[in-house]
Amino acid sequence: MRTAIVTGSRGGIGAATVSAFEEAGFSVHGVDLGDVWPELDRLDALVCAHGISGRRLGDGPVESCTEEAWDAVLDANLKSVFLYCRRAIAPLRAAGGGAIVTVSSVLGLVGGDDDFATHAYAASKAGLIGLTRAMAVTYAREQIRCNVVCPGLVETPMSARAQADERIRARLADLQPLTADFGRPEDVASAALYLATALFVTGTVLTVDGGWTAR
Repeated sequence: MRTAIVTGSRGGIGAATVSAFEEAGFSVHGVDLGDVWPELDRLDALVCAHGISGRRLGDGPVESCTEEAWDAVLDANLKSVFLYCRRAIAPLRAAGGGAIVTVSSVLGLVGGDDDFATHAYAASKAGLIGLTRAMAVTYAREQIRCNVVCPGLVETPMSARAQADERIRARLADLQPLTADFGRPEDVASAALYLATALFVTGTVLTVDGGWTAR
């Protein structure tokens, strides 16, 4: 049986990813920040679906972003992924290959306006794209595929502020014109499952954003 580790497994996207992989026949081990890395006989896929918003810590435009927010967000959203991936390479190599999927954001691809001006978050998510594509090149010869998903606004606990903001809701028809609504965690989970099982795909940045970045 194929085995996967999903980080952030208690979050909205992480929990949906666990379910999607289990339905596809994977044995899934959930990990949350601070949890112990599971001792496995085999690893076929790692999905890094965890992350934080640093807004409550003072994340914002670079001129006002606090150092506390910058350090916390970069540690939680980027350094932690580096550490998980570093742990995953050896067991993926031992299995003869496999997949790493990271979850970034549209804000790692395009600049956010005043409603989304959290620059530490944007930097951390852009860093994930660079890290993932660099790994894709390095480990392709060992059949380790590395891809990244970039969601738009998705209905999860982390987006509660945006969900409760009627002004942002009124913008959804422009931001995400495909549905004019928040995406579902299952939309991102389906993309992660595809990237984890697509044998001729590596280094891809897959937007799951209802058309946000198509403009």
